[in-house]
This record gives sequence, structure tokens and C-alpha cells, in this order.
Amino acid sequence: MKFDFSALTNVKITGADISRLTDDELSVLYVQTRYCQAMTDADIETMRQIVSDDMTFTHMSGLKQTREEYFADIADGRLRYFTIGIEDPVIRVDGGKATVTFTSVLNANAYGARGTYRMKGTHHYELRGGKWLAVNG
Repeated sequence: MKFDFSALTNVKITGADISRLTDDELSVLYVQTRYCQAMTDADIETMRQIVSDDMTFTHMSGLKQTREEYFADIADGRLRYFTIGIEDPVIRVDGGKATVTFTSVLNANAYGARGTYRMKGTHHYELRGGKWLAVNG
């Protein structure tokens, strides 16, 4: 299976040799990368295709939002992502569940605070209808 990571221009993966990943691992990493690209493009439709309806988001500040609250902040520019780095990703796939653990390097304007933000986290995925979908962990 071929994944065109080069088309995702606002996202950079570092610290991983993607040529050594299995097709399943590549598939999950590609969805994570597409999601990050959609964040930088404020492409809410693509984000809706990747993120489960009941997903919740917790920001560095502790603010918790539903999927639609988070997407609304991206759509209206309160959250503006310029580039996203995915550093040292570790992908684990176990049947229909997967995780991607990495350090995010976000060049963003978050509610008026412009800067580069680094945070380590894990994103969870489930295989539904043949597609990986971001879910709560």
C-alpha cells in the first residue's frame, strides 16, 4: 500500500524510519499525519472524517472541549495551526486498535498566544468500516 506523506506539506515527521514500519503502522501514521495537515488547513470536513463523533479534547490549559467545540475554534481562527511536527512517533497496532505516541511540535496561535508548543501525548485509533478513526483513549 502506498502512502504519499510528501503531499502533507505542513506536517513533518522526524525521528522515525518510516521505511521500517509495517503496512498497518504506516496506515495509522498516515491518518495521524492527515489529521495534523487538516488542522493546519482548518479543513473541518477532513477532521470530521478522521475523528469519532464522541471525541473530547483536552488542551494544555486543561480546557476540555467536545469535537464540535474544538472544530469551531479552528474554523473561526481562535486556534490557528501553522505547522505541526511529529517527533519520534511510536505506532502500536493490536488488531482493530492502535496508538501513536509522539511529541507534537505545534507552531500555532492558540487563543491569542502565538508560539511553538511541544507536548508529548498518545493518540488512540480504532478500525471501523475499514478505516482508522481517532477515538478517546
